Amino acid sequence: MSAQPSHAVSTLPTHLEEVLARLSEGKRAFARLTLGERRALLARISERYHAILEEAVRAGCALKGLEPTAEEAGEEWFAHGFAVARHLRLLKESLAQLERRGAPPLDLSALRVRPNGALALRAFPETLRDKFLFPGIEAETYFERGMDAERLRRTQASFYRAPPDAREGRAVLILGAGNVASIPARDALTKLFNEGKVVLLKMNPVNSALGPLLESAFAPAIERGFFAVAYGGAELGTHLANHEVIDELHITGSDKTHDLLLWGPPGTEREERKHQGRPLLMKPITSELGNVSPVIALPGPWGAGDLDFQAQNIAGMVTNNASFNCNAARILVTQRGWSGREPLLERIIYALSSAGTRRAWYPGAMERYRRLTANRRQLDEVGCAERGELPWALLPGLDPTEQGEPLFTEESFCPILGESALEAEDPIQFLHKAVCFANEQLWGTLCATLLVHPALLRDARFAAALEEAIEELRYGTVAINLWPAAAFALSTTAWGAHPSGTPENIQSGRGFIGNTLMLEGIEKTVIRAPFRMHPKPIWFPNHRRGRTLGRRVVELERSSGWSRWAKLPGAALAALQG
Repeated sequence: MSAQPSHAVSTLPTHLEEVLARLSEGKRAFARLTLGERRALLARISERYHAILEEAVRAGCALKGLEPTAEEAGEEWFAHGFAVARHLRLLKESLAQLERRGAPPLDLSALRVRPNGALALRAFPETLRDKFLFPGIEAETYFERGMDAERLRRTQASFYRAPPDAREGRAVLILGAGNVASIPARDALTKLFNEGKVVLLKMNPVNSALGPLLESAFAPAIERGFFAVAYGGAELGTHLANHEVIDELHITGSDKTHDLLLWGPPGTEREERKHQGRPLLMKPITSELGNVSPVIALPGPWGAGDLDFQAQNIAGMVTNNASFNCNAARILVTQRGWSGREPLLERIIYALSSAGTRRAWYPGAMERYRRLTANRRQLDEVGCAERGELPWALLPGLDPTEQGEPLFTEESFCPILGESALEAEDPIQFLHKAVCFANEQLWGTLCATLLVHPALLRDARFAAALEEAIEELRYGTVAINLWPAAAFALSTTAWGAHPSGTPENIQSGRGFIGNTLMLEGIEKTVIRAPFRMHPKPIWFPNHRRGRTLGRRVVELERSSGWSRWAKLPGAALAALQG
């Protein structure tokens, strides 16, 4: 298939207007589809998506400088292939349950009341297969205060509660992500099938070559005026956002893009509009806008094996996708004086060195790296970067009280990990200070990680303090002992920013995607794993079977019935060999 867009609507204004007119006509028809028709459409999209998946993975590898036949290509098979294949399967199951029983599967026996009186619902694992593939991983959806069991059930899949002939339909513009190939597809699937809205997806120029493949996969929706793809830069995005056909927006990208559309260029006029609550764009906006993601290492009796494991865990949160992830580890938070601090930093450097340097393929990375590492008192650069590459950088000892530290207030979006040590007398005091530091000093509300040695949990006071910390962290995903990206990939778990963001101070955005259980009133996802997992996670730099494992779990997700179980041993073997 051609690497050029099959219809580059940004260069053809007449064609663009035709596409918008078709979406305008299609939104009511799409909203009023029966569940049977909707299921049939999703099944056709799913079949076509699997047909283009291998080519899409190759395109992603080419962009990032990865050899598609090497085991390192497992990064693309998981971040794109598995994330979309699983999402499609779970969406199909939810629609089937909606048709049969009136709602997606919901186990109210897994509902509990948190100490603060709000509800939490188990979102993962759902099946024995989940437990087998992801041993020890559990996730809950935390709801905002005021949600009770009756309201939870009543608001679930709210789009489908209205009679079909009463739905007027809406058109949403998605300003697509350029860094992870699965995000545009999953954003579109969420808007189409969770919310019942037709979609105009504007590709990010960085990965516009993916657009024709998405057009092929979504062709059954394109044919009926339910979906379209546009190609172009910021000027096109602004034009489309303000177009009368577009009812609302979803942005995966930068808070700067969000604020430019909503409030205008930086300056006194923007601030005046914010003060008066007069946005330029009077349309609903959902968004996911990045994060300075903290990894909080709780002090404890970490042995040599613990240090080695968690160093690989942290390093993998940096090296995956060459660090061009909104959920990449950005700031490691440790306790000053903890005996494990220096050994952990040394092992992180070793783990980074085993990863090999990567192409700095995302625009602006070179400039950001130079600016953020210049004139640093302490800087460890790891790896021999060749032309077009960047080394991994560790900046230890950042002053946690420094208000002007750019690594605290700016998502670097390049391969830099900062470290900041807090003064504390014991793990409970450290935990309290670390939560305050993450909430008040670091920009963003998307995701945070806590690394907790099991010995600490044997202290009832610490266990209670940990649950309180999870409640207090203002992040849309809080992960215990694993990379929060796992919550993105699992799909029954909602992915998005903490709802504390406002239009005037948006932070990491508003709204959730994924969420194949179609829940509402979500506050955050909390996902937990053992302190040391076996088999090792796919994001570890020293994983040896990434591509093999990635392909096998994708096949597992697209299988059904007994063939799904027949494929489990092959996936398990690749995981164990990693």
